[in-house]
Amino acid sequence: MNTTTFYIPQLDDIEKAAERLQGVIQRTPLLPNLSFSEKHGANIQFKREDLQVVRSYKIRGAYNRISQLTGAEKENGVVCASAGNHAQGVAYSCRMLEVNATIFMPAPTPKQKVDQVKFFGKHWVDVVLIGDTFDDAYRLAQEYCKKQRAAFIHPFDDEQVIEGQGTVGLEILEDAHEPIDYLFLPVGGGGLAAGVSTIFKALSPKTKIIGIEPQGAPAMLQSVNSGKRVVLQSIDKFVDGAAVQSVGEKTFEICRNQLDELVTVPEGLVCTTILELYNREAIVVEPAGALSAAALSLFSRQIKGKNVVCVLSGSNNDISRTEEIRERSLLYEGLKHYFIVRFPQRAGALKEFLVEVLGPNDDIVHFEYTKKTAREKGPALIGIEHMRKEDFEPLLERMNSRNYQVEYLNEQPNLFGFIL
Repeated sequence: MNTTTFYIPQLDDIEKAAERLQGVIQRTPLLPNLSFSEKHGANIQFKREDLQVVRSYKIRGAYNRISQLTGAEKENGVVCASAGNHAQGVAYSCRMLEVNATIFMPAPTPKQKVDQVKFFGKHWVDVVLIGDTFDDAYRLAQEYCKKQRAAFIHPFDDEQVIEGQGTVGLEILEDAHEPIDYLFLPVGGGGLAAGVSTIFKALSPKTKIIGIEPQGAPAMLQSVNSGKRVVLQSIDKFVDGAAVQSVGEKTFEICRNQLDELVTVPEGLVCTTILELYNREAIVVEPAGALSAAALSLFSRQIKGKNVVCVLSGSNNDISRTEEIRERSLLYEGLKHYFIVRFPQRAGALKEFLVEVLGPNDDIVHFEYTKKTAREKGPALIGIEHMRKEDFEPLLERMNSRNYQVEYLNEQPNLFGFIL
């Protein structure tokens, strides 16, 4: 007998959330994608939450939660902590509902994100930049909330927030013309996955639901494997819209019971997918928004010939990150390599390296060298970019055959990160 007592979203509550959201949010399209379909031999469709009014699905949960506050609660205003999409969703909701909000954001938050929150919230929103990390801002927001007796709008671990995010699933099933075999969902704190998986378990139980986390922040996967919520001691924050140290209590119970599988995607593959979506499809997504599409390559055999939906969850990408995205992609694809090469300190040594070691398709993209007059050999930091992955081994062979002292940095993450 099943004696679970944890919260399970109800279909009726998600349908009511959809009614509240009418006229507030965009009904984002479910669009077939030709290039990804051909690449994977499947019928791939993208649910375009990157086209949402605040460029992510977060408006759904935020508005559903704030719209149900009592009159007294609205008078006291609301508080939230966020470094991005949730803040924008709360800001826009408060503007629509004429509710004052205090939004705590970490002090290092990029100005572009802060400006967007202020733009969507107008005079209804007060942004407080405080603390070095999201955890700092979250703790201080909780303290402020208690003093002000305000309503705290959690980014994911809240019943009404989960029900609002679940409306994404309703729209997918209403717009799909054929049964959906696979559904790929990004997973951060778990609000979207909890809400959408509830809809599919109720209305499309044969659909296999895959939750996708960034490899550097597998909070849900580790929690499910441990049978309890875990707090990651350190995370890679690159996929900032989905990189959390701990998932929600409610979302954990729902996801571990309703997701058919959880997988992680390397950050480098996420970057490759961001560039592929932009260059081929003119689709701009943030790292978290690319998670579901990136995971398709991990399921190429399973999804062949199947109907597949990927949720592109957001597009709040800062253009200043473009070079980092390209760098991570090249490193992941094996097209960029960094070395410390110790050259003989004599005239012509570098010319020999260029002529005899570099291949016709090798390009030096980084070079740092300082001559040390008291030494026989001088170290140089060199970055080399290939046109093909297969060019790497011949390059190493040419280095070894000419007895260059070489240290490969790509496989030394601590040293690699310090130098670059």
